[in-house]
Amino acid sequence: MSEDMDSFRAEMDKIDGEILPLLVKRLEISGRIGEYKRDNNLPVYDREREREMLCRLTASAPPGTFNAVRALYNSIFEISRGVQAQAVYKPSTLQGEIEAALAGTPKVFPPSAIVACQGLEGAYSQLAAGKLFALPDIMYFGNFEGVFQAVQSGLCRYGVLPLENSTAGSVNEVYDLMNRYSFFIVRSVRLRVNHTLMSKQGVKLADVKEILSKDEALEQCGNFIRQLKGVKVTVCENTAAAAKSVAESDRTDIAAICSEDCANLYNLSALSYDIQNNGGNYTRFICISKNLEIYPGAHKTSLMLTLQHKPGALYNALAKFNALGINLNKLESRPIPSRDFEFKFYFDIDVSVYSEEFMQALSQLEREADMFDYLGSYQEL
Repeated sequence: MSEDMDSFRAEMDKIDGEILPLLVKRLEISGRIGEYKRDNNLPVYDREREREMLCRLTASAPPGTFNAVRALYNSIFEISRGVQAQAVYKPSTLQGEIEAALAGTPKVFPPSAIVACQGLEGAYSQLAAGKLFALPDIMYFGNFEGVFQAVQSGLCRYGVLPLENSTAGSVNEVYDLMNRYSFFIVRSVRLRVNHTLMSKQGVKLADVKEILSKDEALEQCGNFIRQLKGVKVTVCENTAAAAKSVAESDRTDIAAICSEDCANLYNLSALSYDIQNNGGNYTRFICISKNLEIYPGAHKTSLMLTLQHKPGALYNALAKFNALGINLNKLESRPIPSRDFEFKFYFDIDVSVYSEEFMQALSQLEREADMFDYLGSYQEL
């Protein structure tokens, strides 16, 4: 009888039907092993035992299946460890804090609050604050650290900070400051960034000899700038400050890359619109607070981890997300200044804060990481 797709699928279904009861039985035994380890004060992770099992299983595997067998059993071991951990460990302090935040946070995100932003009126952080809040009372600071300090001291309830851009990548200064301050992310927003070249009234593009803007904005508009031969580029602390400098200068040969909103704010004229390299240019902003607040609809969680400096440490962390079916949509590494060639990892994961998988992932990572920082669970607009 000739084989066709239906016969292949029927055979696969039969095999899966045989595998499933065995897998369920294996997990039941893992739970009993976890109870035994709890009662006898034994660790969940037995590295020597797992290594011996992998060596035995892969040695018995037919030629060409080594990697598949190793990958499969690494996943099975990871899931089994999670089952054992549920029996061995008590709920962590963090779990209690998250449950308290879920119960104590208002059901509606506040329409108005005192918000810290870097820059001046017309800066993109101000525009992002306007998308997050219906009526933000904004306090401006000269640098990103000032925003963190304002939130940590209680001067402002919230702070708005750029975290990454679809063209220029991550804002490394903000990531580094995240290592130094205590805070929680309560919401995030993606803001479309359309850069405009602005000058004093009556100035023509051919007159421009110098362009001012923030370094990230200059990078995002690199293709446009390179077309202007012989034009000097000067970095400012932010795009709105660049616009203000142009407005207050006596020179008529300078221009600023900034938001279109700066035209009315600083009485400037647009020389060229949408000059960014990529038409789909977005910057992701986070809203931070001193206290843990988790609003309804929280589907994204941010974490920072320092892992053991050994082979497989990052793989083991990533395997937990895979085993629990959690999507990882951001992984960023930043060097730890006090430790040579060691890094802290920043994770964004997509998982409902109300799901069982969420708590399992956090409890496992918290126990196994050298350093673990839960940065909050929130909704992204």
